[in-house]
Amino acid sequence: MEGEKKLIVVTGPTAVGKTGLCMELATELGVPIINADSRQLFRELKIGTAAPTAEEQRRVKHYFVGTLGIDDYYSASMYEQQVMALLPQLFATSDYALLSGGSMMYIDAVCNGIDDIPTVDDETRALMKRRLAEEGLEALAEELRRLDPEHYAIVDRQNPRRVVHALEICHMTGKTYTSYRTATRKQRPFSIVKIGLNRDRDELYTRINRRVDQMMANGLLGEAKAMLQHRSVNALNTVGYKELFNHFDGQWTLDEAVERIKGNTRRYARKQLTWLKRDAGMTWFHPDDKAQIMKHISQQIS
Repeated sequence: MEGEKKLIVVTGPTAVGKTGLCMELATELGVPIINADSRQLFRELKIGTAAPTAEEQRRVKHYFVGTLGIDDYYSASMYEQQVMALLPQLFATSDYALLSGGSMMYIDAVCNGIDDIPTVDDETRALMKRRLAEEGLEALAEELRRLDPEHYAIVDRQNPRRVVHALEICHMTGKTYTSYRTATRKQRPFSIVKIGLNRDRDELYTRINRRVDQMMANGLLGEAKAMLQHRSVNALNTVGYKELFNHFDGQWTLDEAVERIKGNTRRYARKQLTWLKRDAGMTWFHPDDKAQIMKHISQQIS
């Protein structure tokens, strides 16, 4: 529709080439980049998240990169609120905005909205963190089964963050987590153009392996060692850090840890693609097909 503001979303699996393409798109369109990689928000995790370099951020303004400390609490709901507050400012000077990343929940939060689940207060969060350390995940999952059997039936019970967050809501509000999940899609005051990037599997896996090697050369081992004392925070429950923590614990040699990082990154890329390919509104391209991507964008934003 002519005159309608448009959000261009560029996504795809890790290491597919989102950053390079979006730098070109942002320059050509004259817009900043809104980061949708949840781990790149943490300023201490530059290497292991392949965050935009200082030079890239000088060339193109980025939002939501390095804005949090490792101990800061953050959620997809907070991201949704902040991006939705930012977009009117960007749309005041341009008819379109560019959002890019591979964190599926963050992208979905902006495109479709997520349930208005209350923000957990510091006291409840500290209590549940302590209980997780003292009682263990299995005990908390059992408590969730008693308090909210409906959510217990569908939650990933091996994921401490998911179990603990549901319990936090139960304790803080006196209501079940399920009662806050309406799954109602929110209407947005702009249209959305979704671009998915993908490569041949062997090509993607080669890029993943090379990226891990480059991260190690860039100092990932030292970055992970500096984060060892914070290993319990959710931001570090991620590929690249978990494996090196196990190496520090003496479970694996460094070579074994690096191979695990590569294998787990490939597995995560498959998970991302499975999620993203469910979206019928996504148009897929090879990252090198910039001309076709620009043509598609031009058709959508004209």
